[in-house]
Amino acid sequence: MRVLMTVDAVGGVWTYAIALAAELRKRGIVTSLACMGPRPTPAQRAEAAAIADLDLYESDFRLEWMDDADQDVLRAGVWLLALADAVKPDMVQINGYAHAAIGWQVPCVLVAHSCVRSWWHAVHGEDAPPRYRQYAQRVARGLAEADLVIAPTEAYLAELGRLYAVPARAQVIRNGIYAPPDFTQAKEPVVLGAGRLWDAGKNARALDRVAASLPWPVELAGEQGETMATSHAHRLGRLDAAALRERMARAAIFAAPALYEPFGLAILEAALSRCALVLSDLPSLRELWHGAAWFVPPDDDEALAAAIQVLIDDETLRFRLGRAARERGEVYGARQMADEMRDAYAQLLTPRLAARHG
Repeated sequence: MRVLMTVDAVGGVWTYAIALAAELRKRGIVTSLACMGPRPTPAQRAEAAAIADLDLYESDFRLEWMDDADQDVLRAGVWLLALADAVKPDMVQINGYAHAAIGWQVPCVLVAHSCVRSWWHAVHGEDAPPRYRQYAQRVARGLAEADLVIAPTEAYLAELGRLYAVPARAQVIRNGIYAPPDFTQAKEPVVLGAGRLWDAGKNARALDRVAASLPWPVELAGEQGETMATSHAHRLGRLDAAALRERMARAAIFAAPALYEPFGLAILEAALSRCALVLSDLPSLRELWHGAAWFVPPDDDEALAAAIQVLIDDETLRFRLGRAARERGEVYGARQMADEMRDAYAQLLTPRLAARHG
């Protein structure tokens, strides 16, 4: 089987797609990645090249959630259909929305990772402005025309249902990554945050603000952009996957005071590195990490600082939460994700194969 899968190199969707493609290959499923948005980094290209039989196709089309993306979304659709003619996939997986509705001749799975309307409401507490009306229409069309909709959490699937008419054929499949080897080495007195620092939904500013009151250094890994200027935390910049894993292996505490997080791959990576987790009390994060993290209100700096301080002062609690995070994180593995995705593909392909051999 061959799958044509869309991807971008901006954030967690790349990590998700690489892990999924690698595991699908072990199950006899070959992936062609169609990358849009900013070009992959050399390290990302190396990750793709390490997967047997994977083809990576690159483009510069603006992603559907970006400003002034309307024409690029249309051009990208033409490019994707031409790729399908060349690749001849048995299945298409859209890690987005708009391009699920361009008239595929094979089954199409839409995997919903996030959307602007839900992000805007979480960050600003109000509906997205009118300039996103066309984007919202594209999302709704994609959800309606996909043969199957997949979300990483029940909470996010419910949010999609609140905002759009999600079809009955929808299910939850957790994102998954490879767990690094477990270890018992001593952690260092460091608090780490990671993600797109320019993204207001990640709320990295809150972690920067509380850094001034904490006795341990706070490190922030990720692209800063023009809107995120740190003043108290130490900036690490954008790290490749190996460098970020090394930082997580050292950090004793990982904090994610996000206002919006449908899943949170960086949190999962930190959990697998035995970091004690301090997370925003969001429905999606409660669903994933209840009993394995310390939760704080997403807009309460005092509660965030107090939780981190308690973990700094209590080594036993810190160790226990780190162990609980590792054990929970192992549930969200790449193998489990790939098994469930393979089964989802098979459910869509079986009626088509039966008709072909009728």
